[in-house]
Amino acid sequence: MLINFTKMHGLGNDFMVVDNLAADVTFNAEQIVNLANRHFGIGFDQLLVVETSSTKNVDFRYVIYNADGLEVEQCGNGTRCFARFVSEKGLSSNNPIIVETCSGIISLYLNNDNTVRVDMGKPSLNPIDIPLLVPQQSAYYQIEGFDLGVVSIGNPHCVILVKDVNTVDVSSIARKIQQSKLLPNQANIGFMQILNTHEINLRVYERGSGETLACGSGACAAVVYGVEQTLLKENVVAHLSGGDALIEYTQGGHVFLSGPAQFVFEGRVEI
Repeated sequence: MLINFTKMHGLGNDFMVVDNLAADVTFNAEQIVNLANRHFGIGFDQLLVVETSSTKNVDFRYVIYNADGLEVEQCGNGTRCFARFVSEKGLSSNNPIIVETCSGIISLYLNNDNTVRVDMGKPSLNPIDIPLLVPQQSAYYQIEGFDLGVVSIGNPHCVILVKDVNTVDVSSIARKIQQSKLLPNQANIGFMQILNTHEINLRVYERGSGETLACGSGACAAVVYGVEQTLLKENVVAHLSGGDALIEYTQGGHVFLSGPAQFVFEGRVEI
């Protein structure tokens, strides 16, 4: 079966986007893994699928698969690409665009400069929402010898404070933490270097994809944790390997993610 797809990226975090409003495409894990392969497939960090939603006052269902073929709850950079895709393809003229994910409803605001501001909802620092198997909530936890905070942005994140993101062995530390029995569903692992109260450097090792050039939900999680610990102010620029994202968060409120979304190419592929 041949399907149409669009390749997009948000700060280098790249995606294959498919319009499945007709519900005529079904992906299995093996197909996704093959498509994600950067040598024999299209190559991407996540597959984003546009589907219809049966929920009232919702425009679309937003379905996300990691490169390992497993469905995940949220992808911040992907939401921006999703918004531009449905707008540019004429699938919706709404602004904001309301989409349903498996972790809740989010709102996508298209700006005139082709950037997108996403209301990612209200984050949670409750370990139950990760899930993290600990007896009670705390400011930080120790997993595999590392002190870290946990934040759910609809998907699970651990945040580690580091002095310099460039000298950290991200992959080995992240894999060790992800394999902990305390994290039965694993988590995305963020390494945050605080430059000042309005600026951070960040690297994120994602579940099912490894380290990516940018992770929007990971940037949100890092800033939320920093604000809650009074280390950061309400508006923070996150410097990621692929570029900069703006995060806005006030304690107890919703977290907002702003940044670019770019088209790369389109094509047809057999699945």
